Amino acid sequence: MRTEGDESPGWDTIQRSYRARMERSRRLADGKVVAADDAVKLLESVLEPGDRLCIEGNNQKHADFLAASLARVSSDQVHGLHIVQSNLALPAHLDVFERGIADRLDFCYSGPQGLRLGRLVAEGRVRVGAIHTYLELYSRYFSDLTPRVSLIAADAADAAGNLYTGENTEDTPAIVEATAFKSGILIAQVNRIVDEVPRVDVPGDWVSYVVEAPKPYYIEPIFTRDPAAITEVQILMAMMVIRGIYQKYGVTRLNHGIGFDTAAIELILPTYAAELGLRGEICQYMSVNPCPTLIPAIESGFVEGIHCAGSELGMERYVANRADVFFIGRDGTMRSNRIFCQLAGHYADLFIGSTLQIDLEGNSSTATLNRITGFGGAPNFGSESRGRRHGSKSWLQAGEEANRGRHMPRGRKLVVQIVETFREGLEPTFVERLDAWELQQSFDLPLPPVMAYGDDITHIVTEEGIANLLLCDDLSEREQAIRGIAGYTPVGLARDRAVVDRLREKGAIAYPEDLGVDKRLANRDLLAARSIKDLVHWSGGLYQPPTRFRNW
Repeated sequence: MRTEGDESPGWDTIQRSYRARMERSRRLADGKVVAADDAVKLLESVLEPGDRLCIEGNNQKHADFLAASLARVSSDQVHGLHIVQSNLALPAHLDVFERGIADRLDFCYSGPQGLRLGRLVAEGRVRVGAIHTYLELYSRYFSDLTPRVSLIAADAADAAGNLYTGENTEDTPAIVEATAFKSGILIAQVNRIVDEVPRVDVPGDWVSYVVEAPKPYYIEPIFTRDPAAITEVQILMAMMVIRGIYQKYGVTRLNHGIGFDTAAIELILPTYAAELGLRGEICQYMSVNPCPTLIPAIESGFVEGIHCAGSELGMERYVANRADVFFIGRDGTMRSNRIFCQLAGHYADLFIGSTLQIDLEGNSSTATLNRITGFGGAPNFGSESRGRRHGSKSWLQAGEEANRGRHMPRGRKLVVQIVETFREGLEPTFVERLDAWELQQSFDLPLPPVMAYGDDITHIVTEEGIANLLLCDDLSEREQAIRGIAGYTPVGLARDRAVVDRLREKGAIAYPEDLGVDKRLANRDLLAARSIKDLVHWSGGLYQPPTRFRNW
């Protein structure tokens, strides 16, 4: 028990730290509003050496102005920071390590900064705690990686600090909740300060300071796929997915990756799948960003509901006018949330996405030599949901295939990898050994950076056919099933033809003719939209693509 005169730390250390930081910085603010010119001074006032700090930035929006301001603070005053953020996308995110302001990092995805991050790690300027999944890092915000200071981005704020996040709420709730309720400092970069926000996404009393940035926060249309770039090989794979997986299992709730392979699937739903009579039978509920290539499927009545992790530039008006499909606030704009979208995808019937390498057990990775990229949300989407207890036709049928002969009935989530046998540069997708093993040694990681483990994968789709790993009895059958659809790669050429023929007879390998897929139909005429302009037409003019995608 603490008594009067007792100088022990007590039980309110972090609350007293919060009050001290606020007292130091209050002179820079007019209420909660701090001028953009004082952003660097503000950060120098609230930060202390060794602080754990989160900079909001994900696939869409970034707190780019505050990130750049952080990179300009005095490294004599602020140093040794531990950065805990999901996405390293901007040069400023690594400038803080170059300048000695930060030296520790826990993250999820580095994308275009992967090469530079690899160099900084090799030089000893960055100590990587772990490469997390999104859900994994967010969960650690509420255990041992709680930020002391967080820098977030919002569309608008009022003088009381109430924040409006618009269509791109994304990661904001997780960061805010963990920081504000553990006596952390929360600083919001906003595009504009208004008298009254359209919708209160973050209450003002959770926010420490608001800074109106000189320009709107950085955002990229990274989920827009131009149908003009979709190939006939991708259309053939899409036809096999619809016949061999979606129709076979009756998949109604799913998560799509964001590559051209899945865009091809979306664009043949109104044509190929409709001709098969599958409207209302497959693809009704999705957890995915509002990808423009979904517009024809929505307008054709295939997709009934979509929950989004974030938005997509140009889709705002279309989404707002499809309130029966998307989650729309009273203000008329979409409410996204990355955690809820990840959870919806985790407990869906199916995940389908692409990768760069697959080994003979079905382990897959997007990690390549000398580059630390991470995987974002794919490992959670692309993993078996063992906590699931509710049934569906798809889940139960996949469970029957997976649990043959076992007494206790179980369901099974379908996890599908869709890849061409050779990727860019004629590099084979199928390999005997993942680059991830070498990457583990190079960067002293505790584990090889595997995106999806082989025992989570149920199907692999290539232009050759589908390997149904659920029907393989052991690792040797799994290896031959993978070799059987690996085409002319060295892995494919080493197949045992007799075993492959036997696996084909038991359904563990299916080629287009086994699925009733006519390869002659795999051409661009099957796409419901063949260009961005076609997507605009399908949307009735509501989709407004960014200038870079317009050629008319």
